[in-house]
Amino acid sequence: MKAISQNTYGGTEVLREVELDRPTPGPSEVLVRVRAAGMNPTDWKHRTFSGLVGKLPLVLGWDVSGVVESVGFGVTLHKVGDEVFGMLPYPHGVGSFAEYVVAPARALVRKPEGIDHVQAAAIPLAALTAWQGLVDVADVQPGQRVLIHAAAGGVGHLAVQIAKQLGAHVIGTASAPKHGLLRELGAEELIDYRTEDFTAIDPVDVVFDAIGGETATRSLKALKPGGKLVSIAVSSFPADLPEQAAALGVDTYAMLVEADQAGMRAISDLVTAGRLRAVIEADYPLAQAAKGHELGDTGRVTGKIVLTVS
Repeated sequence: MKAISQNTYGGTEVLREVELDRPTPGPSEVLVRVRAAGMNPTDWKHRTFSGLVGKLPLVLGWDVSGVVESVGFGVTLHKVGDEVFGMLPYPHGVGSFAEYVVAPARALVRKPEGIDHVQAAAIPLAALTAWQGLVDVADVQPGQRVLIHAAAGGVGHLAVQIAKQLGAHVIGTASAPKHGLLRELGAEELIDYRTEDFTAIDPVDVVFDAIGGETATRSLKALKPGGKLVSIAVSSFPADLPEQAAALGVDTYAMLVEADQAGMRAISDLVTAGRLRAVIEADYPLAQAAKGHELGDTGRVTGKIVLTVS
């Protein structure tokens, strides 16, 4: 099979299309013929350093949408020919930038019939991150005020939609040209982070942070007493943030996304109902994965980038 691999860490020039042996599913695993693979900031970060994976040669990619090619011993959830989508277990299940990938059967769910593989591949990792942060960690309730940083980003624009479906009053930070899109997705208040101070708004119950650093620290001032800050920017999560939060009577959480079939089923239900969609900034054929990384490196992506596999 063809795959996009790297033998060293560095810029987009380290990415190469290679021929690899097609993997074989083990017990409780399925082999998926990849139709599309979503790209995420964690991909370009892991391209440049060992990070959480720590292995070379490395085939990146966690998001996948495709067709079940074969099943391993004991698999009853999926059968050959099923269209499925999901996230390979993060971080060590990496490898979807290829024509075939092996995944635990319960990391995948049936792809909604109403969307194509490109849309499906764009959703899992980002939507699971938002779902787990807002539902499992923050326990967002109807009527609560939720501030979402980087609201037009890959995770952020899905977090806006999920928070809206939870009944929250959604506030997003993004550059002004992206405000129209975010209103369409359900944001009710928007802050241009370049010209406005998000700490000046009425206090919020939850901050969902995809930036970290100073933004995470300043966000403590935006929270009500007893409020929660959930940060997915774990590499730039300030070490003293929990101590500062405790002094203000609020809580902080640094989280990594996990493979989660219950979460994927809930996300699939939202997609099927037309209440959740991914905005696609660009899609490239597998052989042009480096172009996707180049776009991702700009840090200016609205929504998601997807690789397609013929």
